[in-house]
Amino acid sequence: MPRPREFDEAGVVAAVRQEFWDKGYAATSLDDLMRASGLGKGSLYGAFGDKRSLFLRVLRDYDEANDRMLRERLAAAKRGVDFVRDFVRGPGSDVTGARRGCLLANTTAELAMSMPDVAAEARRSYEATTRVLTEALDRAQREGDVEADADAEELARAVLAAQLGIVALGRTGMSLDELATAADCALRRLLPATG
Repeated sequence: MPRPREFDEAGVVAAVRQEFWDKGYAATSLDDLMRASGLGKGSLYGAFGDKRSLFLRVLRDYDEANDRMLRERLAAAKRGVDFVRDFVRGPGSDVTGARRGCLLANTTAELAMSMPDVAAEARRSYEATTRVLTEALDRAQREGDVEADADAEELARAVLAAQLGIVALGRTGMSLDELATAADCALRRLLPATG
């Protein structure tokens, strides 16, 4: 009879997520994962499968947490357009976050061409984000902050592209002032009715 697991699975996923986020998939070794998780190879792979399976679990958990966080922020936003502005400005709001980037964006850049399952997860997650942005822009249209005749879904994809551009620029070491200027310029072009 197999022994029950004697570790916190969510805690292990969170610990190894930090390793993958800091180093990327390829540069994260099994030794890194064992050190971060506190588990031996047998326990780690027995619970999660191989490195690739563990990474995909980490990425899916990250994406689902991000979706929940975005939905909570949208629900709490005073206006839909405030949520959209914060979404685009967010990646350049602090030095550590700007340099570290987004786990999904970093992963997409590193692995989407060589790992189809990563590309599929990225598409799934970006579609979920597009749906949240579309809801925010629909709301902003009802509130009079976005042109009523704009296609909210098309605009949501453009907003996502702008935000991912800010993420990429932040990883290069661009200053926070430059990132803020780029974000505000993009917002003025994307949301002209907002002033």
